[in-house]
Amino acid sequence: MTINWYPGHMVKARREIEASLKLVDIVVMLLDARAPLSCRNPDLEQLARHKKIIMVLNKSDLAEAAATRSFLKHLRQEGLLAVAMDSLKGQGVRQVMDTIYQAFESQRQDMLRRGRRVRPVRLMVTGVPNVGKSTFLNSLVGQKMARTGARPGVTRGKQWIRVRDDMEIMDTPGLLWPKIESEEQGLKLALLNIVGENAYDEYEVALYLLRFLRKQAPQLFTEYYKLKQVAEDEEELLKDIACQRGHLVKGGQPDPEKTARQMISDFRTGNLGCLTLDQLP
Repeated sequence: MTINWYPGHMVKARREIEASLKLVDIVVMLLDARAPLSCRNPDLEQLARHKKIIMVLNKSDLAEAAATRSFLKHLRQEGLLAVAMDSLKGQGVRQVMDTIYQAFESQRQDMLRRGRRVRPVRLMVTGVPNVGKSTFLNSLVGQKMARTGARPGVTRGKQWIRVRDDMEIMDTPGLLWPKIESEEQGLKLALLNIVGENAYDEYEVALYLLRFLRKQAPQLFTEYYKLKQVAEDEEELLKDIACQRGHLVKGGQPDPEKTARQMISDFRTGNLGCLTLDQLP
């Protein structure tokens, strides 16, 4: 199953981001900590290659802590600044702020040497859709300043947010790249609610999730889904979970489509525990 989602408004968003880069000092790129490699937008990184980039592994509360530490080390070895954050609880805010000031320090010193007033650091916050940009901004500001939403692409257009006297942030719409290269990457982005729901089949995404759980967290089949036996075939496994959960249609037959939707929701909300989809090579 090929998954691609690049609606027309993203073409405009890309142009806006490219034009606005000259206005900022630092680009903060948010990644979903559950799949930080799959969420990296090569278009954005290419556009911002002449700016200092900070990678923020957001939603770290939903990812495996050890995996997140490994991804942070991996990104830093690439020469990038990288921190983890749970925007909903505000955990990691101090580390993000410290990293921003660290990245701006050379420019601040240059202004002082020239005898110029040190202006606020200007940031651009970018990332793929639904990676938590608005929640991240609200966490930095300390109050609800940016619109938030559960559907990919809710944030539209440019908006500047004053975090404090010495920091200004430009929020940008979520941006994907035109072509997702691999089927597995597309399934991960669908599972993370990064692509629009019209781009994928929930049943197929749920089967991918079952394959992932079989390899990485098989105990969930007995502990969370309360199965006595775990079928070898994913479609049969989905039906078994449907029966166990009481997801039935007329005649007492299992309703795997309903179960697929529920499984995806359970993953997204963290009901299945801390899980990381990506693995380092």
